Amino acid sequence: MSEVYGVRRNRLRERYAATGTAGALVSRPANVRYLAGGAPRGAVLLLGPAEDVLLCPREPTGDTREGRPDERLRLTVLPTASGDPAVAAADLARTAGGASLAVEEHHLTVSRHRAVRSVAPRMRLADLGLAVEQLRVVKDEEEIACLRIAAEITDQALGELLESILVGRTERHLALELERRLIDHGADGPAFPTSVATGPNSGRRGHHPTDRRVEEGDFLSVCVGADYRGYRCEIGRTFVIGTSPAQWQIELYDLVFAAQRAAREALAPGAACRDVDRAARQILDAAGHGEGLAPLTGHGVGLEIDEDPQLAPAAMGKLDACVPVTVEPGVHLPGRGGVRIDDTLVVRQEADGGPELLTITTKELLAL
Repeated sequence: MSEVYGVRRNRLRERYAATGTAGALVSRPANVRYLAGGAPRGAVLLLGPAEDVLLCPREPTGDTREGRPDERLRLTVLPTASGDPAVAAADLARTAGGASLAVEEHHLTVSRHRAVRSVAPRMRLADLGLAVEQLRVVKDEEEIACLRIAAEITDQALGELLESILVGRTERHLALELERRLIDHGADGPAFPTSVATGPNSGRRGHHPTDRRVEEGDFLSVCVGADYRGYRCEIGRTFVIGTSPAQWQIELYDLVFAAQRAAREALAPGAACRDVDRAARQILDAAGHGEGLAPLTGHGVGLEIDEDPQLAPAAMGKLDACVPVTVEPGVHLPGRGGVRIDDTLVVRQEADGGPELLTITTKELLAL
């Protein structure tokens, strides 16, 4: 993998060098991990013309949660309480004779930016912008393999939960149990706070679990994902508890399922992001649910759970092959509940079989 990280850093180097900048300071944690392979919390990466240096607030442990740094990097562990690694990196760039440095202004706070400038007052600071995030959009096959394992872990954890007794248990209890099962199956942790929603809470995007207990006849919607070696996936499913679904539940479920299928089928290299969103949104809108829909139908995933591209009405750009995204339409009826169906897929060429579905838990409306 060392070669992979070196190639990534060289691609970034080409971008900032084209603007006349001699070096770059990468501080956003996901970007540091993408370029360095791994780093302790708070580490920064300094890319220079002579060498690349990973500055860490402590010695790396090699734990899978933080990853293992690329052995080709020069590793500098800062003394305890020595201050901000970003400031130390800027000082290192100054002493090396650098005349300019690109920084991630969208990540540095104002005070941190001032501190960086204070140690290198004569150095020109340029904005690196979203250069690393743009490189991260298209995944290589090793990254996709990590996402695939994360999805397998998530499917296993959700499948086991569905085999247990659910009536009478609280949303909060079920969410905690799901997260424990993720770790039992090899996850480094949950990819995001697990959402379990029952009855009138069901179908809400990002619902925080409460002490409401599961009752017969409830819709139960779950959104969960595993973090595996830094890569994060997402799955969302909706079920009915303890009895055959009512007619309104069947109709609402079938509607959301049709919208989700339409968006999944629209995933293809070259497809406009807004067109994927429109494929799902127009079905829900035509059924009278246009108001109150989520602002997006899906988003990219990877080292963060919410990455570019965004599948939204005003989204710009088109999809590329090997881009993992979620497709997650939903409808919530106030006071009654609702349905969310969420999958993680990888955009693939039609010749390669079309979109690759990573999360395979059944989308049948089950009565549990």
